[in-house]
Amino acid sequence: MIRTVIYISVLFITTLLCIPANSQLAEEDRDKPLPVGRLYDEAKFYYNQLQTTPKISTSRDNWLKGTRNFRRIYLSNPKSEIAPSCLFMLGRIYGEMYERFQNGLDLDESISYFKETTKLFPQHRLADDAFFALGQLYLDKKNNPQQAAEYLTEIVTNFTNGDMHPDAENLLKVLSLEHDIALPKIMVSSSRDNKLSYVLPVKYWSSENYTRVVIMASGPVNYKEILLEGTDNTPRRLYIDFKKSYIEPQYRSPVPIEDGLLKRIRTGQFSSDTVRVVLDIESIGSYKIYSLPDPFRVVIDVRGEKFSKETPKPIGLAKTEKKPAKQIEVESPSNVVVLRDNKKVAVNLKPSSDPVKIESVPEIKPLSLAQQLGLGVKKIVLDPGHGGKDPGAMAFGLKEKDIVLDVAKRLAPVLKKELGCEVVLTRKDDTFISLEERTALANTNNADLFISLHINAHSSAKVRGLETYYLNLTTNAEAMRVAARENATSTHQMSELQDILSDIMKNSKIDESSRLAQQVHNSILTEADKRGFSDIKNLGVKQAPFYVLIGAQMPAILIELAFISNEKDVDNLKNHAFLEMLTREIAEGIRAYVSATTAQL
Repeated sequence: MIRTVIYISVLFITTLLCIPANSQLAEEDRDKPLPVGRLYDEAKFYYNQLQTTPKISTSRDNWLKGTRNFRRIYLSNPKSEIAPSCLFMLGRIYGEMYERFQNGLDLDESISYFKETTKLFPQHRLADDAFFALGQLYLDKKNNPQQAAEYLTEIVTNFTNGDMHPDAENLLKVLSLEHDIALPKIMVSSSRDNKLSYVLPVKYWSSENYTRVVIMASGPVNYKEILLEGTDNTPRRLYIDFKKSYIEPQYRSPVPIEDGLLKRIRTGQFSSDTVRVVLDIESIGSYKIYSLPDPFRVVIDVRGEKFSKETPKPIGLAKTEKKPAKQIEVESPSNVVVLRDNKKVAVNLKPSSDPVKIESVPEIKPLSLAQQLGLGVKKIVLDPGHGGKDPGAMAFGLKEKDIVLDVAKRLAPVLKKELGCEVVLTRKDDTFISLEERTALANTNNADLFISLHINAHSSAKVRGLETYYLNLTTNAEAMRVAARENATSTHQMSELQDILSDIMKNSKIDESSRLAQQVHNSILTEADKRGFSDIKNLGVKQAPFYVLIGAQMPAILIELAFISNEKDVDNLKNHAFLEMLTREIAEGIRAYVSATTAQL
């Protein structure tokens, strides 16, 4: 009893000695809650234990305890710096709970908390992480790739410097590839170095032995072609892969073609950053691929022979029996003139008592000059330059596109009458047609001549005259300037085009085009002088790399009829007599070219 009293007395004295001088302050410290940062660290520590300690991680109740830790911190400090981190951690924990226990309520809670993070704290560093988590949940758990893409688009659009930006871009590319979901425009139209280039819908023109395909892109693209040999069941195929490129889902469907050399075009997103264009072709004889700038496009010219359904395709060499040649009567097409020689007739020398009956032979009228010329030139394609949104050169209230269309419409009936040939216009009204399409129309129409009509312009109002061009390489600065203007590009790019043309020119009809240009050019100048238009300056026949002439399979020229920037030339262009003279002399120049060519045969 005495010992107990002594012990209590000593304990009481010791306690009094330990009390601080300011007993009121000690009481306040005892009631003050822990700092929010320390509470968050403790909640995070428990979350780490849930992830690493099997004893507690197998119980859903323990995970719910972990959610309560972060929820309590957030509710007590909803505007603190740690608040967005608490919401984000709640979304993460519920997401992992769904993975472990497959409770749908946990997935909904996870999505809800990630959404709250982005809504309440849109500028926080974790906002893009929350958007990415939502994208993954909707893709992997909700099986909703479209909604996933919308959340990922938020990242690439509004968090360009965020740490989740590269991952979001990569996942969006996968979604576009696997689910045909369009990429956000910022990924393909921005000025960033890692942008993708748009590949636009493929355009094509095809006939039985020729196909031109034009593939445009939003910017310069590296590409390569792959030619796959055919098998018994598949024809030869030409692949063109465009690197760092993207094509929108609505343009990825195959394009079947019922006639012509080209059978089908398939365009697709081959990989997340590669567009592949496949040309299924009946028979490839040869092909050329080249690119042109402003806007960037790749042009593919394919030549070959189409096999008829009755004629099997040759697979290989096989032994065949030699059979006597069978005489076959061929009906002549209506547009081909067949010459019959009636001077050499077999005479029956055997005597006969019967009187000789001489049957009257219908008189064959001699072929007119127009018909004779028609033997060499059956079809001419006239190309009035520019059109539609492209007015060409403009001055003194005139537009190039209107003048050349007027000349083409005047010229067409003259050519039909004088040469007896068919005339096709690349455009009959104020319509825009690309340069590649104009040449393709000439090729697919099997034209014998291609005449492109233009009006020139110059920075000096004193420059005037007539000049005629044909396709070739050139170092002439003025020819380069004119080609650059008509091609709607720069003289620098014209010089780069020389390398592209060097190989193409090997199969072009340069000599024939040169002679045609000279004949037409001289014909116009000669008659102009006779008709009193003697002040027209002869600027000569020149060569230059005009896009509209590239790939033409026939003699092709481009005529710059006058300068719209010169007042005297404009007066001529407004003169009906001058325009009539131009049309007649272009036709006369073609007539002279055909006559000279026929004489050489």
